[in-house]
Amino acid sequence: MSFDLNILHGSKEGITDEESLVQFSYIEKATGYVKNLEKELGRRPTACVVTFGCQMNAKDSEKLVGILETIGYESVESEDADFVIYNTCTVRDNADQRVLGRLGYVKSLHKKRPWMKTALCGCMMQEKGAVEKIQKSYRFVNLIFGTHNLYKFAELLCRMFESDRMIIDIWDKTDRIVEQLPISRKYKFKSGVNIMFGCNNFCTYCIVPYVRGRERSRTPKDIIREVEELSKDGVKEVMLLGQNVDSYGIGLSDEDKITFPELLEEVCKVEGIERVRFMTPHPKDMSEDLIDTIARNPKVARHIHLPLQSGSTEILKRMNRRYTKESYLKLVELIREKLPDAALTTDIIIGFPGETDKDVDETIDVVRKAGFDNAFTFIYSKRTGTPAAGFEDQVSEADAKRNFDRLLKVVQETARAQSGKLEGKTERVLVEGINEQDSNLVTGRMSNNTLVHFPGDESLIGEFVDVKLDKCHGFYYTGSIV
Repeated sequence: MSFDLNILHGSKEGITDEESLVQFSYIEKATGYVKNLEKELGRRPTACVVTFGCQMNAKDSEKLVGILETIGYESVESEDADFVIYNTCTVRDNADQRVLGRLGYVKSLHKKRPWMKTALCGCMMQEKGAVEKIQKSYRFVNLIFGTHNLYKFAELLCRMFESDRMIIDIWDKTDRIVEQLPISRKYKFKSGVNIMFGCNNFCTYCIVPYVRGRERSRTPKDIIREVEELSKDGVKEVMLLGQNVDSYGIGLSDEDKITFPELLEEVCKVEGIERVRFMTPHPKDMSEDLIDTIARNPKVARHIHLPLQSGSTEILKRMNRRYTKESYLKLVELIREKLPDAALTTDIIIGFPGETDKDVDETIDVVRKAGFDNAFTFIYSKRTGTPAAGFEDQVSEADAKRNFDRLLKVVQETARAQSGKLEGKTERVLVEGINEQDSNLVTGRMSNNTLVHFPGDESLIGEFVDVKLDKCHGFYYTGSIV
């Protein structure tokens, strides 16, 4: 990958965890294998990590790149590399198909370059059927591992270098969290920070609990230590990551036990961190205490992504979401009251088994009443291994598409009504890069997650600046530095 890399290479110094020390020994061993490859090729070998899916996967990929860089690979963007790793997603079927399509391309490269290696990891690999398909149709793949043993990447690399066979190492579960291994960040100025792993919610449409395992929380001291180290390294914005951040604390000892609002408070105290985001809360668990914590901490971003999925209480029950239309709207009302400047976004699924036009009317009603700044809308994707895949009353593709179009029209209307409310105001913006369409402009992100484009150069990247929002263009603004 072509990253603006800021390598945080791990060190054995100060590490007491036995598994971390074991993995550092494999890092040293793998470094020798890569040096031998470099001698054979007459150049530094290259590696490309391709990430599919969510921000949790993106964070995992930074860990993979950190190991690869540490053992001697040069990280590149092109899949025309000596080592290609696909970090897969399996939330929807099209993600699986995209991975298989990329493997078809890489297969031709393997024939021309016998030294080339390919690895597959991530959520898709936790599905038994997926691994069997790879074994049968893509025999050139050298290494397959899942979500639970990513921390053993260096060890798996050594096994790969030492064998001519496909290495498969998939775990059903784990209770381990291994800290302080190398990581290579995509950005110098912002970073995701895992606060927990796994999910206990078992929504009937979702494969995540089966491929990510049960919820496990990192200790607060490990999280704060990571945030402090990031701050010292120039990071100004962090995003706290978890499948359900509201349930943070599961698995912690009585000594370490704190709530997510309390953790958020502690992260905000870290000097040098100017903005804190989090992803993702769950409507059934989001508390008034969390909303109050956000309200009194100006560092916390004024953006809440609160997945709705459906506005029909009956469909929510079938989804096992454990809240109602009424309780969701009550939560929205509380957010609007205490955080009037916050942008509210959501996820919505259309075409869930048993959904009727009336159920979609209920969802549209919530969209109108909540006044979302944006909504990510999806047509239900049947996932093998989930309860909903076995429901008999599957919705036809034609009905799902018709109702999707109905919903999308209202989503666009409400988002349009919300947009423009900041026009003429001045907002604090974190500059993220040069504008892709006009090199005379830079692109930044406001606290509410809205993009703004304005005149500037590379010297501004990673800096917070005050920008007057001159004109709203729907989902973004153009402006000028004050």
